Amino acid sequence: MKSNKILNIVIAAIAILGAVLFVRVGIEDAEVIKNNADVQNSVVSPLISFSFWLFIAAVVIAVGLSLWTIVKNPENLKKLLMSLAALGVLLLIAYFIADDNVVYDAAGKIQPGGEAGSSVNRWVGTGIWYSVILGGLASLFFVYDLGKGLIKS
Repeated sequence: MKSNKILNIVIAAIAILGAVLFVRVGIEDAEVIKNNADVQNSVVSPLISFSFWLFIAAVVIAVGLSLWTIVKNPENLKKLLMSLAALGVLLLIAYFIADDNVVYDAAGKIQPGGEAGSSVNRWVGTGIWYSVILGGLASLFFVYDLGKGLIKS
């Protein structure tokens, strides 16, 4: 019970600090912020730094709690490894589907680093195909779940 109070106080303090930093940016004139580097450094930079460190803390806490859950419940480790293996297989499929063709700009010239056979081209294509495959699977599961819900009703 006491840890909940402490957690609520910490959350409230973070929210108040974020609100104060945000309001400081809102109070300043937009033109002054755009044109004056000193105002940018004194008003915008603290908000960006606060947001960055808050993001880092959220990632560290999320990863730490996930690892703690796996350590406490080793049965979940098997599920985790199977899920990672499935994602790895999908990544391999996306890699073999992707091409490494030449990338041209609007003027018809070859983009720097976009030459034929470039590994950058291959990995960009892999990322696109990986997103398409995962999006397609998510859509299928969504339709399946929707149909299952309609049938139960």
